[in-house]
Amino acid sequence: MAVADAQIPRVGETTCGSLLQKLQEIWNEVGESDEERDKMLLQLEQECLDVYKRKVELAAKSRAQLLQALSDSRLELSSLLSALGEKSFTGVPEKTSGTIKEQLGAIAPLLEQLWEQKEERVKEFTDVQSQIQKICGEIAGNSNLSDSPAVDESDLSLKKLDEFQSQLHDLQKEKSERLHKVLEFVSTVHDLCAVLGLDFLSTVTEVHPSLNDSTGVRTKSISNDTLSRLARTVLALKEDKEQRLHKLQESATQLIDLWNLMDTPDEERRLFEHVTCNISASVDEVTVPGSLALDLIEQTEVEVDRLDQLKSSRMKEIAFKKQAELEEIFARAHVEIDTEAAREKIMELIDSGNVEPTELLADMDDQIAKAMDEALSRKDILDKVEKWMSACEEESWLEDYNRDENRYNASRGAHLNLKRAEKARILVNKIPALVDTLVAKTRGWEEERGISFTYDGVPLLAMLDEYAMLRQEREEEKRRMRDQKKYQELQHTEQETIFGSKPSPARPVGTKKVVGPRANGGPNGTPSRRLSLNAHQNGSRSVVKDGKRDLRPVAPMNYVEMAKEDAASHISGTDTVPASP
Repeated sequence: MAVADAQIPRVGETTCGSLLQKLQEIWNEVGESDEERDKMLLQLEQECLDVYKRKVELAAKSRAQLLQALSDSRLELSSLLSALGEKSFTGVPEKTSGTIKEQLGAIAPLLEQLWEQKEERVKEFTDVQSQIQKICGEIAGNSNLSDSPAVDESDLSLKKLDEFQSQLHDLQKEKSERLHKVLEFVSTVHDLCAVLGLDFLSTVTEVHPSLNDSTGVRTKSISNDTLSRLARTVLALKEDKEQRLHKLQESATQLIDLWNLMDTPDEERRLFEHVTCNISASVDEVTVPGSLALDLIEQTEVEVDRLDQLKSSRMKEIAFKKQAELEEIFARAHVEIDTEAAREKIMELIDSGNVEPTELLADMDDQIAKAMDEALSRKDILDKVEKWMSACEEESWLEDYNRDENRYNASRGAHLNLKRAEKARILVNKIPALVDTLVAKTRGWEEERGISFTYDGVPLLAMLDEYAMLRQEREEEKRRMRDQKKYQELQHTEQETIFGSKPSPARPVGTKKVVGPRANGGPNGTPSRRLSLNAHQNGSRSVVKDGKRDLRPVAPMNYVEMAKEDAASHISGTDTVPASP
């Protein structure tokens, strides 16, 4: 520029006038004519005009280009503002302020600023849309998307960006929910596999490889297909768990029934406590690992089969044990049953296999329960029967004691017999009231149940009626003996008056009796505990023993031998005894 400035004055020294003057000098020397000179000058003028025209055209063209550039800049500025959603932007120059170049110079920095802002906005859009595309791909099950999303540069407004960010937020929330649901499904599959004894890793790998943590895949599949397959897997495992639990509970129930049936000791039962503890559990309550494994169910079924094979061999023993218990209850209640027929029937039922052992034992338990109820209903009457028989035994003993001529001797134990005789008289005096009470209770019992009350197979009322009849006969016989004795004493008195001599008083003829319980009952009508069938069929009867009439009733014999057969079980009818020995 300094060189150009230095040359300007030199160029300015050579002007058009100096050149024209020099041209005149040359023409003068040459001798050009005026015509030639005018022609040359005209040509010079024309050439100068052409140069000016070209310069004007070039200037006009340059101005047009500048105007076009200004228009394009203004259009670009408008489109950038529109794309960025900027309705008002500070620094935008007025359209008519300044020259064209000044206007272009004012727009250029604004365009540069907007272009930078556009590039940043495009990056933001690209990032948001890429994340949206990625999450959509994960939901759709296509996570291998490598192409960048196409950004619509015509709308890069913040409103549009907010829409994409809101969409991204919703997708991220959905992704989080799906991931949480996937993890819940995986946890449920893990728990179910643990309870069922299945391999968890192979099970979840079949659903999707990303669910297996051992593969090193950090991102879990959250696609619809994965969730659907997980849901089906959980449903299938739950159904399998329910079926296995039902199967195990059936086996456990059979196992407990067999244990109860065979009286299995607690030591053997504890071996399967981990099975029987779930017998009443619901599906959700069974959470112990391996509690529904197939091998455990198979072991339980094998144990059930083993016990089922042993069941028939021990059934007879258990059934006879219960039958013995039933017989003992009836024996204590003095109820006569046909034990031989019952045992034969049990043998036939077990050998035939027509009845389930559990049903047979349940029926026997029901019989035992009914027998216990019946024994309880008979208890009050049986207690009074025992008191009655005990009083009758004391009555028989008292009669033997009164017949003993040596009862007042100062022998060993005489004072004990005397005390017993006093107590026996008190007890004997209570027999009539006891019999009346027993008859009333027995009749009430029979009216309530509509059956006869039997004692070792003999109707109790018949025994009481027979006892009352024999007691009455005994009283009549004693009255006859008293009348006979009075008559004999009257005869002796008359003989004493006539002959004046007094014979020795007559003594009863007979052998000396030992005071104590009778071995086979007494002759005074005491009911016997050991009975015979003929008396039950023919009623009471009288027999002749040692020339005297035996008024003792003979009742039917029980089919079951009584455990208490003793010499003191026979009792006689009540005798009116004197107040003092």
